[in-house]
Amino acid sequence: MKVLFISLGCDKNLADSEEMLGILTSRGYEITDDETDADIIIVNTCCFIHDAKEESIQNILQMAEYRTGGKCRALLVTGCLAQRYQEEILKEIPEVDAVLGTTSYEDIAVAIDKVLEGQKYTEYRDIDYLPDVQEKRVVTTGGHYGYLKIAEGCDKHCTYCIIPKIRGNYRSVPMEKLIAQAEYLAQCGVKELILVAQETTIYGTDLYGEKCLHKLLKKLCRIDGIQWIRVLYCYPEEIYPELIDTIAEEEKICHYLDLPIQHASDAVLKRMGRRTSKEQLKEIVNTLRERIPDIVLRTTLITGFPGETQQQHEELMDFVDEMEFDRLGVFTYSPEEDTPAASMDGQIEEEVKLDRQAELMELQQDISIDLGQRRIGQDLWVMIEGKVADENAYVGRSYGDAPGIDGYVFINTDTELMSGDFALVHITGAMEYDLIGGLTDEFAE
Repeated sequence: MKVLFISLGCDKNLADSEEMLGILTSRGYEITDDETDADIIIVNTCCFIHDAKEESIQNILQMAEYRTGGKCRALLVTGCLAQRYQEEILKEIPEVDAVLGTTSYEDIAVAIDKVLEGQKYTEYRDIDYLPDVQEKRVVTTGGHYGYLKIAEGCDKHCTYCIIPKIRGNYRSVPMEKLIAQAEYLAQCGVKELILVAQETTIYGTDLYGEKCLHKLLKKLCRIDGIQWIRVLYCYPEEIYPELIDTIAEEEKICHYLDLPIQHASDAVLKRMGRRTSKEQLKEIVNTLRERIPDIVLRTTLITGFPGETQQQHEELMDFVDEMEFDRLGVFTYSPEEDTPAASMDGQIEEEVKLDRQAELMELQQDISIDLGQRRIGQDLWVMIEGKVADENAYVGRSYGDAPGIDGYVFINTDTELMSGDFALVHITGAMEYDLIGGLTDEFAE
């Protein structure tokens, strides 16, 4: 039987989707990308912010049409929206046959069996249950990079965030499970391993009584076939000396960190429930740059948080200008039900949020252009992602570019390259967020 799988939301959700696909393919199911030819359709949903919620609902409704008027015999909904709104989904969209919560995705095959027997099916294990991570999964990213989800849930309880209520408290995946899965990914041809979690920096504290991300990284570096290891979602206040040392010393670890700081005004940070101050953020950034001079730092910000004044917005602008983050994304604040921030005084009009977002991104664009110009003349190793249509050029990523969120390096060359290859590229030009170059003479030979 053929399964169509739609994975929405973040890369952590994608890791869950690949786990489910691994379970189903081991049971003999065939994967299809054609909804008209699918016997079973699964939508793995997101509901982190309003737009993600709307996208999930629209996808379910679109797939419901194939459940009633096509070949499809089973429509299943999984993930965050399923966890949060299970009763509403079953009531409002009767075409849905099964709903599985965030901790129940390992029951996907059982759910399909029950539905094909004519039953409706729901499964919601304890919110703090940790699904059994399978070694074998289906890599859906093209095969050259893959995500390794090292933990589930979050203990931080920021006032704007619903994640702890739909993903539970922080639970680290046992290290031996992660090593086994990483070895399998390497056997599948994955060359870049990207570590993800709601927060990666405190990995191991619940299992081993101490932060163990640096220990995990050292073990992952010993796996043959893995050439790059990238770490995302490091909460700045949890960065610790052994982790910095490991990133600096291990050749396979990309000198790249994602630090979600959200804001720089102490007053806004306090209302957000964050655990850093502006001065602490400066200290952390400066320490990383002193210890690892070529490190690329990415961050995300929330603008228009309840009570944010124009002065606090300008304070954030000044901070961004001073820090010169290599990569930066800005979200407008989205009030989510059942979060403290949604009922705070001082909710800001959407137009003001969008204006502030635009100002921040315009500033970052100028910073990015300047940083790109500084790259001209450098030689960078680049992982090839594909060929530019109808041109003697390829597109790839440097160590400073995470897939799907950062820029690209465009390589002009007559030399034939393959996706997944590594090429040494001499940078000759820079655009707003991308770089241009050609193969170094030595590499081209």
